[in-house]
Amino acid sequence: MIIESFPDRIITVEGKKHLYFGGTSYLGIATNNEFQNILITSLKKWGTAYGSSRNSNIKLSIYNQFEQLFSQHINSEASLAISSGMLAGKFTLDFLSKTIKLFFHYPKAHPAILTPNSLPLFVDGKLHPNLQNNTIEEVVITADAVLSLEVTPTSFDFLNKISSSKKITLVIDESHSLGVVGENGRGIFHTVQNNNIYRKIMVSSLGKALGLSMGIISADKKFIEALKKEANFIAASGANPAYLETYIQAQNLYKTQRLKLKSNLDFINKKLSYTKKYNFNKNYPVIYSNDNSVFATLLKDKIMITQFKYPTYKNYLNRIVITANHTKEDLEKLTIILKEKL
Repeated sequence: MIIESFPDRIITVEGKKHLYFGGTSYLGIATNNEFQNILITSLKKWGTAYGSSRNSNIKLSIYNQFEQLFSQHINSEASLAISSGMLAGKFTLDFLSKTIKLFFHYPKAHPAILTPNSLPLFVDGKLHPNLQNNTIEEVVITADAVLSLEVTPTSFDFLNKISSSKKITLVIDESHSLGVVGENGRGIFHTVQNNNIYRKIMVSSLGKALGLSMGIISADKKFIEALKKEANFIAASGANPAYLETYIQAQNLYKTQRLKLKSNLDFINKKLSYTKKYNFNKNYPVIYSNDNSVFATLLKDKIMITQFKYPTYKNYLNRIVITANHTKEDLEKLTIILKEKL
């Protein structure tokens, strides 16, 4: 389906208006007038793009300002703003693969944090045997903070079962959790603590809840400084500086939108009963259904959701997304159909 404008809570398909419960704009920020005005002001200050290396003799102050504020927000030593979330993952893994050969991935990890030689973290439901032997070696483990088709954060209890002989670098993708999960939307990065972890790295897109077309890498200062010396960083243009300014100026608006989203999730939680037909959690703005008929059922009542074939899943992905912009009337209609027709 091809549409002619960005979908908010209403989407127009083939000339007909539908309620829209799809996408990833969880805070409803992308179409928010106040947010757009902040962005427009930022564009006038920093221009529409800055096609220069960050290692150039002329450096924009906004990069350091943004990276310091973002690091404080998620409780990380340092951060690095780059042009996309996918690049954040690929750039990080390419750098790590220069010195580390063993990579393991949590089931159904996003392609951004998968290397061609990565091994499954679990085999037949048990931790990979290579992580339990006594061979002294460095390993990289990648995982999503919240998996697609899941509505609760990933458990990292498996780290307790890994042999102490392993030097673990843990890479967490926060693309679907930043802005909506944890205190003040700071995600789960700061909460993952384990004595087996040598280094912890967060990669993420900011183009979902936070509405910024860019990516981020956060880790210890030593790692971030090493990334800054890489040819792929030096030779590339940085993230759009106007987006960095917008993030800084929109902090109060983000808080306001999170409160609206929480109110909507509380409403959904009171209306829906937990059932095997769909998977939801009052603290996460997505309802998943394993029933592929949910798309057609809702469409008959002029409700559009997200459905597509995801690369790391066998079946179609059916995502019903709740945003801060939905009204209680929208939510009432959705919950009635889910209860009565599914």
